[in-house]
Amino acid sequence: MLNKLDDYPIHQTPEPIAHPATSDRNVYDRTWFNGYANDGSYYFGIGMAIYPHRDILDCAFSVVEQGGRQHCFYGSRRAPLERTDMSVGPFRIEIIEPMKRVRVVLEDNKSGVSCDLTFSARTASIQEGRQTLWSGARRVMDATRFDQFGRWNGVVRHPDGEMKVSDDMCFGTKDRSWGVRRVGEPETGGAPVMPGGIFFLWAPLVWDDHISHAIFFDGPKGEALVREGIVAPLYKSEADVPGVEDGRDQRMATTRHRVTYVPGTRLASSAEIDLVDHDGQTRTIELEPVLKFQMKGLGYTHPEWGQGMWKGELETGGESFDPRQVDPLQPENIHVQQVVRAHDGARRGIGVLEQICIGPYAPSGFADYFDGAK
Repeated sequence: MLNKLDDYPIHQTPEPIAHPATSDRNVYDRTWFNGYANDGSYYFGIGMAIYPHRDILDCAFSVVEQGGRQHCFYGSRRAPLERTDMSVGPFRIEIIEPMKRVRVVLEDNKSGVSCDLTFSARTASIQEGRQTLWSGARRVMDATRFDQFGRWNGVVRHPDGEMKVSDDMCFGTKDRSWGVRRVGEPETGGAPVMPGGIFFLWAPLVWDDHISHAIFFDGPKGEALVREGIVAPLYKSEADVPGVEDGRDQRMATTRHRVTYVPGTRLASSAEIDLVDHDGQTRTIELEPVLKFQMKGLGYTHPEWGQGMWKGELETGGESFDPRQVDPLQPENIHVQQVVRAHDGARRGIGVLEQICIGPYAPSGFADYFDGAK
C-alpha cells in the first residue's frame, strides 16, 4: 500500500505511510477551517477527514449569512490509498504551500453550494498539547492538533446568493488534527456501556497584533481534563511568517471559563475567559455572540451525514435550514460555533466560540443529558 508520500523521508514506523501506527478502528486524520467576516455578517466552515480503518474519506462545506439560512454540502467516498488525493466528487483541497497557503474548491453541484477560496496564513503553526481522554480503561481520544490563523479570499455561492470574500475583512482558523477519537456509527457488542457526556469549549480570537486561543475539556463536575491558553504573534502577511513555528507563542499557566446561557438552552448568550500567565497575572476576555452556526452542517452529530459513516463508493448531498428556528436541545443541534466580538477592557477582537455540552455538568446546573439552563 504505497503512495506518493512514501518517497519522502517522513516515516515514523517501519510501515508505509498508508498504515496507521494504531489498529484502533477510530483512527482519523482531519483538516478543518472556519472563515468569518470581521463584522459578523457571515461564517463558513470546511471539513475533510480520512478514516483509514473505516476506508472512508468524507468532507463538508457550510455557510450562513446574518439573518439567513444555513446551507450545507456533504460528500463521502471510499478512501483512496493515495493520501495526497484530497477530493470527494466536486470538492477538493489543494495545498499550495504547506503551512502557508491552501485552496478549497467546491464545484457546482446539486446542493447549490459552491466556492473557490484561498486561505493565507498570518501566524506560524501553533501545536496544542496532546489531548487524551478516557472512558473507563479505554482511551477514546488521543490526538495531536495544530492551529493557524489567517485570512480568506475568493467567492462562495449558495441558493440564496453569492458572497465575495476578501482578505481585508475575512479572518479564519485552520485546524489540523490526527490520532484517535470516536467517529462513525456507534459500536455494538459487549457489555452495555452508559453513554458518556462531554463539555468542550474552544475560543480562537484575532486581535490587532496577536491571537489568543483557549481550549477546554471538562468532566461532569467541572474538573479540568484538558485546559490550555495560548497567545501568539499575528503577522501582516504570510510572507512575514518566519517559518513553520516561530517559537514566540506564550503558553499560559492555566485558563478559566464562565458561560452564561440563553434560558432553556445550552447556547451561550455571553462568556468570559481568563488567561492566567505564569506570574499569576490574569487577562479576562469578554465574548459577545453575534452569529450562530450549527456544527451539524459539517457532519458533527448529524444523524445522516455524521463523520466517518459509510455512505457508499461516492455520495453527495445537501440541505438548508434556518439556524434560528432549530430546536436547540435536540442532540444534533447542541454543537455550535458562534462568531463573537471580544474585548478585554483595553483591546477589541473578533473570533469564534465553539461549544458542546451533553450530559450532566454541575457548574452550569445541567443534571440530565439535554436539559436547558434555568
